[in-house]
Amino acid sequence: MAFLKYKGVGVTALAGAVPQRIVNNYKYTEFFPEDQVREVVDKVGIYERRFADAETCSSDLCFAAAEKLIADNNIDRNEIDLLIFISQTPDYRMPATSVLLQDRLELSNSCIAFDVNLGCSAFMYGLSIAFSMVKNGSLRKALVLDGETRSKVYSPKDRRSAFLFGDGGVAALVECDEKFGDSWFSFNSDGSRGDLIKINGGGYRMPSSAETIKEKVVDEYGNIRSDEQGYMQGGDVFNFVIREIPRDIKKVIEWSGMDIQSLDYYVFHQANNFINSYLAKKLKLNIDKIPSTIGKYGNTSSVSCPLTIADQLKGKMGGEKYLMLSAFGVGMTWTTAIVPFVDLKISDIVEVAHGECV
Repeated sequence: MAFLKYKGVGVTALAGAVPQRIVNNYKYTEFFPEDQVREVVDKVGIYERRFADAETCSSDLCFAAAEKLIADNNIDRNEIDLLIFISQTPDYRMPATSVLLQDRLELSNSCIAFDVNLGCSAFMYGLSIAFSMVKNGSLRKALVLDGETRSKVYSPKDRRSAFLFGDGGVAALVECDEKFGDSWFSFNSDGSRGDLIKINGGGYRMPSSAETIKEKVVDEYGNIRSDEQGYMQGGDVFNFVIREIPRDIKKVIEWSGMDIQSLDYYVFHQANNFINSYLAKKLKLNIDKIPSTIGKYGNTSSVSCPLTIADQLKGKMGGEKYLMLSAFGVGMTWTTAIVPFVDLKISDIVEVAHGECV
C-alpha cells in the first residue's frame, strides 16, 4: 500500500492568487444557446471562474502568491532551501518553471528547485515530497507552489468541458516544528484509465502540426476541439470517483486510527457540486465542515484544495486543526491525506491584473 506518515512537519503559511478577470458562466453563451448553458451551469454548480489573460501563466499566479506569503510572514528568502512547482500548464517545455521561479523570487542558488507534472491530485504529492525532504534533510523552509491556467487548454466549443475549468495559484510554506502531530497520505494510480482525461496532441507521442491544431467536430452532439485541447469522459470519471474515493478515504481513516467525524474540515477537489455532495452523503459527513469554492472559481485542477483552504478557512485555522484532503484526476491518480495544521497563517487572496506579473 502506498501509505506515507510524517510527524513534526507541516504547513505554516498559505497564500493564493487568482486572475482578476471574472467569467460569469451564465453569460458564457458565445457558442451555445442560453438554455443549454443554464442547464449545464445549474447541474455542475460552477457560476463564476477566473481566466488568465494571454500573457499570464501559472507561474505568474504562483509568483504573486509567493510574494504575498513572503511579505506577510517576514520570511528570509535565504532560508528557503526547496521550491517545488506543481503544474501541467508550465511556462515552457524546458527549462523547468521551478528554476525560473527560484531566480524570479530571488532565492539562493543553493535552493533545490524542480517541477511536478501531475493533475488534480498533485498538491498532496508535492506536499508529501516537501514533508519528506524537510523532515529528513537539513532544509529549513520549503515553498510548494501550485498553479494552473486550465482555461487555456480546453475548448470553449466543447460543452462537456467549456464550463468547468478556471485558473489559480497557491503558495504553501512547509517547515519542521514539533507542534505538528502525525500526518497520513495515501497515493494511488491507474494508467489504464489514462484516456479518461487527456490532451492527445502537442507532446512527443503526437507532436504539434497543422493537423493537431485544427478544430474538428468530435462527436454526434457537435462538440468541437483540436487535438491540442483537453477532453474528459465525464460519466466514466464519475463512476471511477464513486467507486475509488470513498474506499481510499476509509482506508486512510482506518490506518490513522482517527474518527472521521472528529476531523475539523474535509477539503475535496473542486470538480463539481454533484460529486462532492455524493461523497459527503456516502461518508455521512457534516456538510458544515466541507468548504467549497466550486461556485466562484470552478475546477482549478490541483490548485483547488489549497485554494479552497486559503479562500474559505481564513480566520478559522487558529489552534490545532485536522483536515482531510481528497483529490483525483488526470492519470488517473487519486490521493487522500489527513494533515494537522497549527495556527495556520492565511494571507488574503491576491487578484492578478492583466500583465501585472509578467
